[in-house]
Amino acid sequence: MINNAILKLRVIWTISALIAASSRHYLLEKIVSGHETLEQLELSDKDGQGVLTMDKRQLEEFRVSPASASCGALRTVVPALSVKLWYAPMLDLPGDMMLEGATLVAIRPSGSEDLSGDWVLDAFDEPYKSAVRMLVARRNYRIEMNSF
Repeated sequence: MINNAILKLRVIWTISALIAASSRHYLLEKIVSGHETLEQLELSDKDGQGVLTMDKRQLEEFRVSPASASCGALRTVVPALSVKLWYAPMLDLPGDMMLEGATLVAIRPSGSEDLSGDWVLDAFDEPYKSAVRMLVARRNYRIEMNSF
């Protein structure tokens, strides 16, 4: 059974990450629109904890349909989202590896059909792919978030 304080912390962390992503999205929109010849993008944060990849089609869609900015803020409005969170206090991975506090968050626009977690496997290499397999087999917590 997951401790309520840990779950609350994970949810707050997720919301904070979405707000930070919204700010980065606002800045990225200006960069992408200023580079018409850009065909592929891979962007990671300083610590390598998050990676954004966009192919030619996604970049073109991004240029054609930019997201709206929130009033007076330097961030874009986040659309309604379905968020699924998996958590394990400890995971034993192959190769005598141990993950402590393993957390997986899958985010899709509300109304998306597949929030099973299987689609996130392609985003990871081993040993984290094994961790994702183990996590999606566990109980999950799902929340719907409206625009903020």
